[in-house]
Amino acid sequence: MNEDKLNINWYPGHMAKAKKEIQSIIKQIDIVLEVIDARIPNSSKVKDIDELTHNKQRIMVFSKYDLCDKEETNKWKEYYIKKGYEVVCVNLKDNNDYKEIIRSINSKMTTVNNKRKNKGLLPKKAKVLVLGVPNTGKSTLINKISGKNKVNVENKPGVTKSLSWIKINNNIDLMDTPGILMPKLDSEEEALNLASIGSIKETILPVEKVAFHILNKLNLYYKDKLKEYYNIINFDINNVIEMYETIEKYRNINKIQGETDYEKINTLILNDIKNERIKEITFDKM
Repeated sequence: MNEDKLNINWYPGHMAKAKKEIQSIIKQIDIVLEVIDARIPNSSKVKDIDELTHNKQRIMVFSKYDLCDKEETNKWKEYYIKKGYEVVCVNLKDNNDYKEIIRSINSKMTTVNNKRKNKGLLPKKAKVLVLGVPNTGKSTLINKISGKNKVNVENKPGVTKSLSWIKINNNIDLMDTPGILMPKLDSEEEALNLASIGSIKETILPVEKVAFHILNKLNLYYKDKLKEYYNIINFDINNVIEMYETIEKYRNINKIQGETDYEKINTLILNDIKNERIKEITFDKM
């Protein structure tokens, strides 16, 4: 992994505020749903989650499972299971996948309420905290679980600004949270992976660097998709101009005053990931 330091100055005030609020209410929480993007199961993990959640019971949700390279992502699933996590894979477009999460929550709450019963206490409602980096599909997941559009959903980071409780049923309340990143991202690899799926705003990192990172990942692991979407057969890091001209012709991008529109091509590449045109990819490798 490339450990070059990046100076990423994007840690909005609502993230810092959300962390403080989580720490203040964590004692009320029974279970944490940790939502990560199945395409980057390592880069999209909240690294200080133990500090935030005080080792509460957790269910790790691999969201956007329909978009990942399942062979690679399942290696990460097994890795996390061996570390003691319960992992549930979810296609956010499927209206049934979320039921496995409900079953897992109910199962964990049975254990909690059995302990309460032994102490002579009545059963309690599950208080579930939904946590993850920006744009991993937390709000879509909550809407699926609740069966209603109770939270705003947009395909960009920073939409959810504050903590809010959402009643799911008589047994479960969910708390939605803003997407959370580390204040400082030291790994270039992780930062570029996060930017590739839209977890970091496009204005924070140079768009050309993120776009080239996507092309490079496709070249390393998914050459068939590099050819299918961009007609690039021979990836040459020393001849970027020629590759961009190939993309220009293949995707019918108009020149600007006779010059290649590099900005438009970079945006197109990012949108191919953002708009889920390119599927079956996992950028984090074991």
